[in-house]
Amino acid sequence: MHTSGRRRSRVRRRLAGAAALLGAAALVVSAVPAAADTAEPDTAAVRYLAAEKGRPERDFTVVGSAGGTVRVQQRHRGVDVLGGQYVVRMGRGRTVTGTSGRYFGGLTVGTEPEIDAGTAVARAVEAVRKGDEELTGTDRGLVVLPRGAGVLTRHVTVRGTRTPVLYEVYVEARSGYPVLRYSGIRTFGGQRAAGQRAAGQRAAVQPAAGRPGAAAATARGSGVRLDGRTVELGVERDEARDAYVLRDRSRLSGGGAVTTWDAKGRYVWELAGERPEGVREFGSPTPAFGAAATEAGAVDAHWGAGKVVDYYRDVLGRNGVDGRGGDVDSVVGLGRDSYAESLWDGTKVIYQGGAGRRVGAAALDVVGQQLTYGVIGSTAGLVPVGQSGALETAIADYFGKAVETDVSGRPMDAPDSGLMGASLCPGESPRACAARDLDDGRTTSKSFLGVTIATDNGGAHLNSTIFSGALWDMRKDLDHALADRIVYRALTAYLTPLDGFTEGRNAVLAAARELGAGPAHLRAVERAFDAHGIVPGWETAIGVDSDPLLGRVATDGRSAPGAGGGWWAASASDENGSEPYSVWAGRLDGTGERKLVSPNDGRYQVDPVTDGKTVVWKAYRGRAIDVLARPLAGGPVRTLYTWARTEGSLGSLGVDGRTVVFSTRAYKTPGRVVYVRMGEADPVVVRPAAPGRWASTESPSAGNGRIAYVDCSGGRCDLKLVDPASGRTSTVTGTDGGSPGTALTSRYVYWLGRPDWGSGLAAVRRADLDGTGVVDISPATGKDALAAGHLTASEDAVTVGAAAAPGATGHEALGKVWQFAPDGSRRDRVSCNRGEQLLPAAAGGRRVVWLDATTGSTDLVTRARPAGRCA
Repeated sequence: MHTSGRRRSRVRRRLAGAAALLGAAALVVSAVPAAADTAEPDTAAVRYLAAEKGRPERDFTVVGSAGGTVRVQQRHRGVDVLGGQYVVRMGRGRTVTGTSGRYFGGLTVGTEPEIDAGTAVARAVEAVRKGDEELTGTDRGLVVLPRGAGVLTRHVTVRGTRTPVLYEVYVEARSGYPVLRYSGIRTFGGQRAAGQRAAGQRAAVQPAAGRPGAAAATARGSGVRLDGRTVELGVERDEARDAYVLRDRSRLSGGGAVTTWDAKGRYVWELAGERPEGVREFGSPTPAFGAAATEAGAVDAHWGAGKVVDYYRDVLGRNGVDGRGGDVDSVVGLGRDSYAESLWDGTKVIYQGGAGRRVGAAALDVVGQQLTYGVIGSTAGLVPVGQSGALETAIADYFGKAVETDVSGRPMDAPDSGLMGASLCPGESPRACAARDLDDGRTTSKSFLGVTIATDNGGAHLNSTIFSGALWDMRKDLDHALADRIVYRALTAYLTPLDGFTEGRNAVLAAARELGAGPAHLRAVERAFDAHGIVPGWETAIGVDSDPLLGRVATDGRSAPGAGGGWWAASASDENGSEPYSVWAGRLDGTGERKLVSPNDGRYQVDPVTDGKTVVWKAYRGRAIDVLARPLAGGPVRTLYTWARTEGSLGSLGVDGRTVVFSTRAYKTPGRVVYVRMGEADPVVVRPAAPGRWASTESPSAGNGRIAYVDCSGGRCDLKLVDPASGRTSTVTGTDGGSPGTALTSRYVYWLGRPDWGSGLAAVRRADLDGTGVVDISPATGKDALAAGHLTASEDAVTVGAAAAPGATGHEALGKVWQFAPDGSRRDRVSCNRGEQLLPAAAGGRRVVWLDATTGSTDLVTRARPAGRCA
């Protein structure tokens, strides 16, 4: 079922795009003509697919139809299948000339949920929440994830009410476990922008009352862009306001307008759904818009949106973003401390920009990229995860640069022609400012970065230039308009939601053939993809220096592994990801067979820990989460504790002999550290020492007969030790703040100190068990400081999962595993693998196990000794 055994080799695995994540079948491109059907195109397309797949017509529903293509969604027993979509291309007389897409056979999962919508919403919100964020969840109905026989889920959209958060969460409909979650917002800069992960909200398209009614004549206005150039603007006289407004009806057919709205200093989260009172289109007493419009970025946004709409109309024949001439809306003038990105929220572009802003102003390539996200959403609908997410970013970047290059007249072979967002930083060079470079020469074999979904939606920005670079090279070799039409045809008539790099190549080549590209043009297209390593079977051979223990563990890498006493424990599904997660354990020396520790009873079993004698883990079952335990030698599974609330969560576990420790926390209530003595009836709650104090939810640990945790209040945090045998609690020392982890050995207690929370950096600290001898074995400032976020220790070493200091780029900016001698005299990288490494667990001596995403799947791996400096 899973890859196992100890070996050092080049591991061959498929790299996880959204398709691999969901167990998707490969893209099928067919160009075999079918008989004509006299029905309307939508009906003809459904009839064709039903006959081809041998399924009733009710298993298919049309989701889009334009330009001789019909997009058809697969359904299983009336429930949509995520990513199950076909494009049917038709010629004259309703003749099917070709199809492409994914159909998932073998789905047998039932479609009656066992959890209600309220439970799913609560679980989804808690899966996304960090701290005391105010979040809301909306149930979107049932969706089948196409893994094996299928996984029935409730789809929940989670939004921030005071923070820019939007997540799409799929909660397994029997156990209540969130099996898939990703950010649903499309940002410009992605990971580069202040190191933030993509997050935000997706709002309803239509603003509230105040949308202009009957059409008025578009007038010729003007304004000054941030670069000092005066440009023409399409504006309209609004008699009710006695002002000219940024509303241009001249570019779209069907009554739609290009509009630009003034947020009046409001924040991103206030712009979700209907616009708040007072937010109106940017206005001016004369058609010449003045300094206020310039400084807010309104001139750049409005002028840029017009140019993008013109490009799509004149070059590609598209009537606006939605293809139907609907309104194209932009919002500028946000509060200065708001979100540091420009973003597409599903209906409009929101620009953080204005004079002096580093990221988010409405440069033309940014405008083109953001509006192209809207085009993609109304055509291929690429899922923004993994390879399909990187493909989405790549296509958006490509068209953003295509518009900017054509309007500016910049040659394609100019040194900076591929830079995205190069003009956003006043006073900086274009290359220093740019978020990405389509000419960076990255390839799949040397540059692909394996990361979990929690990081950049699985590499949606980090890996995008591999594909956009191929498209940009193609544009250099072909007539610009032909290249653009090829990419556009691939997007609108071939690509479907879960496609990755290989499917993208196939789609572009198929579109080129359809558009009549000759042999020389086709060779240029193939040459561009070959140069970037996007070739059949590229998902192979990424070198790793670690020893695999268990392949493809809990799919998105969010279930932490455990180790101790010569054993490892980890959570994993079956090979196709359709089974609920089970807990497995094995010997670190590779001898013996792996053991299935947990019952395979439909619950999702996650976050196991072990001391080499007992395995303890969490099991999700509807509205409750159980803490379970079982001896490695065998015996019954014991329920130690039940969290019978849908709000809040159980923190990480620790086990030491008969003692099991964990934390609990509900929304806006003090956290509790709880420990259970196996064989005793009642759990013990370690109550905060004073009203209002709370326990950091990821900090408790157990070892050598003690429990350690961090207790915080009013900016002060204390490191505490508990003796479970006597029940006594003592304060070891004050700390700089709560930390996600403490660790105990026979001599020392370790924790993370954060004197400056804003920096993201943490010191690795050690103290004797009596509270004396406090030292930093890794500093909180300087070039050697780490953004540490996970801590584990053995008698011989202390290990942290950490990102490098701010400023690191490429794979060095990803999470890595670092190890220190107890006195700080030695500092090593545990592994030199280039992908993301996270959630290490000390296994005795200097051996560590961790989750590693380098190969594209999230694998449990180990090393007996650190790799060194990884120069």
